[in-house]
Amino acid sequence: MTRGARFFRTGAMAPRLDEQLVDRLRASSTATLGHLTDLGFVRGLTAIAPIRSSFVGSALTVRIPHADSTAVHHALGLAQPGDVLVIDQSGDDARSSFGGTLAGIAADAGVVAAISNGRTNDIDEIAELGFPLFSRGATPLTTRLHGFEGRINDPVSVGGVAVLPGDVVFGDADGVCVIPRTDAQRILQTLEELDADPVILGLRDAVRAGTPLGSITGASALYKANHG
Repeated sequence: MTRGARFFRTGAMAPRLDEQLVDRLRASSTATLGHLTDLGFVRGLTAIAPIRSSFVGSALTVRIPHADSTAVHHALGLAQPGDVLVIDQSGDDARSSFGGTLAGIAADAGVVAAISNGRTNDIDEIAELGFPLFSRGATPLTTRLHGFEGRINDPVSVGGVAVLPGDVVFGDADGVCVIPRTDAQRILQTLEELDADPVILGLRDAVRAGTPLGSITGASALYKANHG
């Protein structure tokens, strides 16, 4: 591609997430969600520093062509409080398009986390900031500002998950899940019901009192019914 062939596009900014939904979802956990569904969980990416608390935000998506992070820099000027920056590096898992300086700028803008299917530089700086960031790991190799092309608020794919602008990104120390915005209220209600289930809350006490775990959960009946 010649330097003159530039293709950039910015889609419409997504509406803000309902604050009550954000607070209620943050009170649950990705592991609880993992009891309900296999869909939406970002795979192959890990937290590059300890995650101090759960986060919930609206996906601000960016797609870049391998070594050109022009669109990432522009997107930070569009970021709003409560966003999660989601970066698709088009299959380049060797470079970093998001390091310590950008993490600090994102945090100052109210961005609550970043997810990248590339790698990350300035690990210590990001850890000191306490900024939640999931990627493929550390690297000193970075992207550049070439001005080739990029997309902001377009559909992207990160960690095997399709992410649309404005989708709900839910993460904690166990990992990250992307929830379609249209499903968020329904999933939240099911999560809260599971979190409040008295049987689940009392499992440990019941086992301590002498009731086998499999008898409470039904696993023992399944085991015996299918025992060869």
